[in-house]
Amino acid sequence: MDQSQAPVLEALSALHTNPMTAFTPPGHRQGRGTDPRVLEALGADVFRSDVLATGGLDDRTSSRGILHHAQELMAEAVGADHTFFSTCGSSLSVKAAMLSVAGPHEELLVGRDAHKSVVAGLVLAGIRPVWVDPQWDPDLHLAHPPSADSYRAEFERHPQARGALVTSPTPYGTCADLAAIAEVCHARGTPLIVDEAWGAHLPFHPDLPSWAMDAGADVCVTSVHKMGSGLEQSSVFHLQGDRIDPAVLSQREDLLGTTSPSVLVYAALDGWRRQMVQHGRDLYDRALHLAHEFRRDVDRLDGLHVHGREDFCGDARAADLDPLQVIIDISALGTTGYLAGDWLRSHHQINLHLCDHRRISAQLSHADDGTTTRVLLDAVTELVDIAPTLRPPGQVNVPGPSDLRLEQVMLPRDAFFGRTEKVPVEKAAGRVAAEMLTPYPPGIPAALPGERLNGEVVGYLRTGVQAGMLIPDAADPALDTVRVAVEE
Repeated sequence: MDQSQAPVLEALSALHTNPMTAFTPPGHRQGRGTDPRVLEALGADVFRSDVLATGGLDDRTSSRGILHHAQELMAEAVGADHTFFSTCGSSLSVKAAMLSVAGPHEELLVGRDAHKSVVAGLVLAGIRPVWVDPQWDPDLHLAHPPSADSYRAEFERHPQARGALVTSPTPYGTCADLAAIAEVCHARGTPLIVDEAWGAHLPFHPDLPSWAMDAGADVCVTSVHKMGSGLEQSSVFHLQGDRIDPAVLSQREDLLGTTSPSVLVYAALDGWRRQMVQHGRDLYDRALHLAHEFRRDVDRLDGLHVHGREDFCGDARAADLDPLQVIIDISALGTTGYLAGDWLRSHHQINLHLCDHRRISAQLSHADDGTTTRVLLDAVTELVDIAPTLRPPGQVNVPGPSDLRLEQVMLPRDAFFGRTEKVPVEKAAGRVAAEMLTPYPPGIPAALPGERLNGEVVGYLRTGVQAGMLIPDAADPALDTVRVAVEE
């Protein structure tokens, strides 16, 4: 196929040249009805390109096959058999992938470091999760993806499981041994789903970690807005092999997706694919060199340590690390990542990717250059100097892996939709959670519906909130109360 083509962008350009008079949504009529104050803030071109996908960009029957052509180009660019675009983010895409593998009350192996969107899929579908423990670093208080041996052991205990799901890379940039996990799954004839939301860039440079399709995964979900040039909510999911019927996957996406997809999101996906095919190698040559220099410069600062492969990879740890995720341990400064991140935003207008009880992280991409990294380097250099003046952080009581691992006593769906009540947080230990309690970012639930809470996890979340942790999905984000199941 001609990878210099961009069917969605080309159709939009043609529509701009020969505009139609539309009596369909969107009601702003390509910006003519938009408040001038909105146009001033957002720009007229946003509204000029906001058209219907079917009956606008293409005709009523989609006879030109614009979107289908764009998806075929994407699949060829990354070596997948099929690619589907989503304008509802990977939160939808991963649910569609899960529903194409397992149904109500069927078992699915899931790494317990999964994103909250995966848990939402379990709730909606009624899938019975078989949790696979991640590889926990007790010194760094950090979870890496589960090992292939852990998946093998759970398959032996649950031979009826319909497949497996693993998150790789994690928000901290650590990667699973996907080839080994795929081999475990395929030996049993079951598919592997990879939540690769943070890995859109991986197919486009040989010095980046191996991406899911090359490692043998059956379905891979990617958020192009995270590490690519897509707009927010842009996602793709790729399929290869014959373990999952592409028609089934398409129907599951149709079940969950919007009937009003954004052509703006489609256009950015289409253009990003062409950019990566034509220029991705050079762009990531520069990005990787920039990351190497930035890591070196930050690591030289007193009180800061940039985590590398020597910290995260090796025995009982991750298989690989994406060097564009720059994870900086600031614990020697005597403050938390929450406070450091807030200070950097308020004093230097810098937004960080992730802040936790002892780390901050910066996500570098192909769009960064020496100017952006210099701004951040200057800011963290000043952070080292002013850290003693930050108010003393609250102590976050992080339990060990055995205490973090809660017992699943009810299906997530049954706990979430069943009878519930609110109890004071002091009385939550011993009760079954009926909601997700998710430190965000990175968005990995500490407790999820159907798990029996213990004092250690409740204490972790309470001390975390007092220290600046956010738990936005809780019914009571202040965590004075917790929503729990009413047990007969």
